[in-house]
Amino acid sequence: MDLKPIKTKKIYEEIIEQIRILVIKGELKSGDRLPSERDLAVRFNVSRASVREALSALEMMGLVEIRSGEGTFIKEVNLDSVVTPLAWVLSMEKDILIELLEVRKMLEGQTVALAAKRAAPEDLRELADALKAMLDDMQMGRLGEEADMRFHYAVARASKNKILLRLMNAISDTMHQSLKASRVRLYEENVSPERLYKEHVFILEAITKQNDEDARRYMLEHLAGVEERLLRYYSSNEV
Repeated sequence: MDLKPIKTKKIYEEIIEQIRILVIKGELKSGDRLPSERDLAVRFNVSRASVREALSALEMMGLVEIRSGEGTFIKEVNLDSVVTPLAWVLSMEKDILIELLEVRKMLEGQTVALAAKRAAPEDLRELADALKAMLDDMQMGRLGEEADMRFHYAVARASKNKILLRLMNAISDTMHQSLKASRVRLYEENVSPERLYKEHVFILEAITKQNDEDARRYMLEHLAGVEERLLRYYSSNEV
């Protein structure tokens, strides 16, 4: 029998376990609002990054719904989803994150090159607005995945290729969840929000200058960098 040594749970797994138990016991019910991220960090005596990671995993498990500007709410769930093994969910999440990044490198490298050639003034304004939102999120200590999503969608629209935009729409749900999960992990790996923000600034500057080669290079460097950092995170945090 191949038995492995027991390892101490990560902090965010302990948070998840406590919330799952409260749901199973009926102390947390559908529609209940969880305390704020800051309050949870104080109550658990942990960092806000650990709370973010726990909430992100709980959302992927289907236990909570995170509503922008409103808070985090317990969803209508059945018992099977509550007792879904966490390790299975997280392993699927890892595969999805890495596979999606592989697809995005193939898709967005060409998309951004077309955007550099075809972007209209209104497209550049939309990209700049998304960057401003990303900067605001960074200064407020938020993850910034919504602004990140806005930026990459704006690039797709600027390409003026309807098929590319449809492909982005096809992966939008997975992309949104992956952006949130990857940002949580990158922040825990001490990858600064400023670094991610600057990578997007370089992409916009290349598009503005209509330099398709630089735009493609910066986009691929950005996505490859995220992939490399995530792989490093997973290799050093294996359960």
